Amino acid sequence: MAPTRNRNPFKIVLGSKSMARKRILAEMGYEFTVVTADIDEKEIRKEKPEDLVMALAEAKADAIISRLEKTSEMEEEDDGHVTLLITADTVVVYKGMIREKPSSKEEAREFIKGYSGGHAAVVGSVLVTNLKTGIKKGGWDKAEVYFHDIPEEVIDNMIEEGISLNVAGGLMLEHPLTLPFVDTVVGTADTVMGLTKALTENLIDEAL
Repeated sequence: MAPTRNRNPFKIVLGSKSMARKRILAEMGYEFTVVTADIDEKEIRKEKPEDLVMALAEAKADAIISRLEKTSEMEEEDDGHVTLLITADTVVVYKGMIREKPSSKEEAREFIKGYSGGHAAVVGSVLVTNLKTGIKKGGWDKAEVYFHDIPEEVIDNMIEEGISLNVAGGLMLEHPLTLPFVDTVVGTADTVMGLTKALTENLIDEAL
């Protein structure tokens, strides 16, 4: 576990309720507070997955900034600390089709059945906004996940647990039910989980 970086001259707000993103940011050694964006993600449409995840991260940032301004949570302390807002979005691309969070258990089942013995790509964005200067730095990363055959009863258990309904493409790589059926990850696991560590670190440096 990396040492916590609360001594750094900046604060972090994570604009996500994703447990995986919280865990990744904590693993990177950062302390942070969480503020979530209340947006209708389905209203934002782009043809390319890279454009979609960037647009969604941007929309989340705008919504959170607007919310913080209204509640005066954004006021800087006298010690001059900068606050960085981190927003992110992830989609799964399967046979050229963009998949977001499944809208039903039936759709989640269809998604997971497709991955069985096959593969899918994951595209994830990160956007870091310096709330003091207004500077925004963003980027995206991509990974591919190859699967062994996933037995029907395992798919049933995943659906029953409801885990698949809350994640892009119904795919939760780190879950104990999923992990045994992952053959290979091309790219980094943290990209699949929703926050690429190296990209996030670079964007934090750039935003400062």
